[in-house]
Amino acid sequence: MSLNNINFDKSPDGLIPAIIQDDLTGKVLMLGYMNQEALEKTQSEKIVTFFSRSKQRLWTKGETSDNFLHVNNILLDCDGDTILIKATPAGPTCHTGADTCWQEQNDGKVLFINRLKHLIRERKNNPSEESYTSKLFKRGTNKIAQKVGEEAVELVIEAKDDNKDLFLGEAADLLFHYLVLLEQKNVDLDEVIDTLIKRHK
Repeated sequence: MSLNNINFDKSPDGLIPAIIQDDLTGKVLMLGYMNQEALEKTQSEKIVTFFSRSKQRLWTKGETSDNFLHVNNILLDCDGDTILIKATPAGPTCHTGADTCWQEQNDGKVLFINRLKHLIRERKNNPSEESYTSKLFKRGTNKIAQKVGEEAVELVIEAKDDNKDLFLGEAADLLFHYLVLLEQKNVDLDEVIDTLIKRHK
């Protein structure tokens, strides 16, 4: 639903709830309120600005701490009276110093895998001569599978040593090429996860 459909008049004070979510981890960071002016400022500056009910003025999150919330996307709910802002926090979100206002740790970056998965799909569907991923798809299933095998062997070799940086590099290479192979086989990573879930039961 378009942000133009927001109905600020539903609330007697002209404020609507704004839920802030970390765009990378998926954690809910905080809840604030916005009037139309706060939303417009947030959209134009790409930094979250609320209307403070206690101060009765616009309040940019991070204006005193520099822990700004950088906006990546703004979504409107089905009723047009609550917004979800996906943001990148520049530091702890809560005024207590905690990562979130619910005292949760804001960790775990597995959602980045979804971004990478869709980027790989884009490189397959809209190939580019400059793209390494597109070149992999052009070489076909056997070559992609061979590359996964090579990366797996390299990871095993690095696992025998104590160089963490090299191990991480090979682990990242293996994960990337594994995702490329899944896409080549038209298998979504969620299907693999579903298989793991069934086994866990």
